[in-house]
Amino acid sequence: MGEYTDKRLLEMFQNAKTRNLAFNHIINQNQERAYWHIRKIVLSHEDANDVIQNTFIKVWKNLDKFKGDSKIYTWIYTIATNESINFLKKKKKHYFESLDLVSYRLSENFSADSYFDGDDIEKKLQEALLILPTKQRIAFNMKYFDKMKYDEISEILGTSVGALKANYHHAKNKIEEFLKEN
Repeated sequence: MGEYTDKRLLEMFQNAKTRNLAFNHIINQNQERAYWHIRKIVLSHEDANDVIQNTFIKVWKNLDKFKGDSKIYTWIYTIATNESINFLKKKKKHYFESLDLVSYRLSENFSADSYFDGDDIEKKLQEALLILPTKQRIAFNMKYFDKMKYDEISEILGTSVGALKANYHHAKNKIEEFLKEN
């Protein structure tokens, strides 16, 4: 399957005959990136699969309302981020703990995750990420791993570029400190 422009995909989605084809292209072009974005937030492969499924259900239900003011992948990242945070909030209610403590609790299973195949350095970095507050971790992941620009992250998270830069800076400092101590 070749890649189509966002404009072409939206046009195809509006046509009942090409709607499914357009949606399949959208999934194929965005699923892997969105999965790894979600995975870095919720940590577990199984949870990430659930969240990615919910994300694309929302994309399907709302794509005809998407105005094209941003890129489709930016819009999907926004949905994926919100779905991930909502997932963590549901876990929080289940555990009656803070959102950050839920992240820590989820991390207890991280080392035993059969889908994690990183080396010791990668494991240390992931452990360092887990000490970060959720907003800092998401900002760091999007900037460092996904190589996104601050204005893209700002649009996805609905926050100012200045706040993102501060979150990224604080996250970077906390990670460096963690890695020095461990």
